[in-house]
Amino acid sequence: MGWRGRTLGRPVTGTHEPGWLRVVHSPVDKASGKLWTGPEDAERLLPPQVPRPRLRLVRQWTEEGNAYKAELYDHVPGETVSPTPALVTAEPSLTTAWWSDLRTVLACLPTVRTDRTAVRQAYLDRAMPKYLAFLGGPVPTTPPAWSTAHGDLHWANLAGPELGILDWEGWGTAPAGYDAALLHAYSLTMPETAERVRRELSPVLDSEGGRFAELVVITELLQSAERGDNVELVPALWQRAEEIWHRMTADGATGR
Repeated sequence: MGWRGRTLGRPVTGTHEPGWLRVVHSPVDKASGKLWTGPEDAERLLPPQVPRPRLRLVRQWTEEGNAYKAELYDHVPGETVSPTPALVTAEPSLTTAWWSDLRTVLACLPTVRTDRTAVRQAYLDRAMPKYLAFLGGPVPTTPPAWSTAHGDLHWANLAGPELGILDWEGWGTAPAGYDAALLHAYSLTMPETAERVRRELSPVLDSEGGRFAELVVITELLQSAERGDNVELVPALWQRAEEIWHRMTADGATGR
């Protein structure tokens, strides 16, 4: 079962190659837009070198005021790195090749042209000053750059030991560095993995855009904690936000 029961997924066997069946439902009047068309848009627009389950078939129908969509995918080899978005039980053991493939994907995605949106400027203007007020200064809300992102790159959407990236429902444009920042935030409960993410993705996270993207992600996760999600991350998110803010203000003071 997917997030808040919106989707169901099961492995499929039969006369074809092993697959995965995902069924999503929505009120008829909301069965459109980014989340509804994301997987089909990904299949149509993403280059084949982005490792993901390929979408084979789609069927749609309506029943009693609800719209349903069934999507049949290839079955990704291996297993998800974690059963939950955040790491809560153990540090994952991932190969050098896995990290290299992830860096390749994060370099490839920004080259994909799309009019889809994963994060909106209006949200940043509204939410960042509210959830980052504890930093004690005027927080910038305009990213240095925008680029195409997966938009939900957490540990339950990543497969191993061979890299596979699941759930292309919400992909689109976001502040540059967003995917790396999100993965790092979901790693904060496991210090060794968080450090590994910082090391492997340092060209992104150590940039001006990467630091801004981390503040965006922290804003989103602090907001989600108000709804009871990712509560275990909150202390680490506060600490990381302060670290980034100190770095940003120091860089500004020295003109870097």
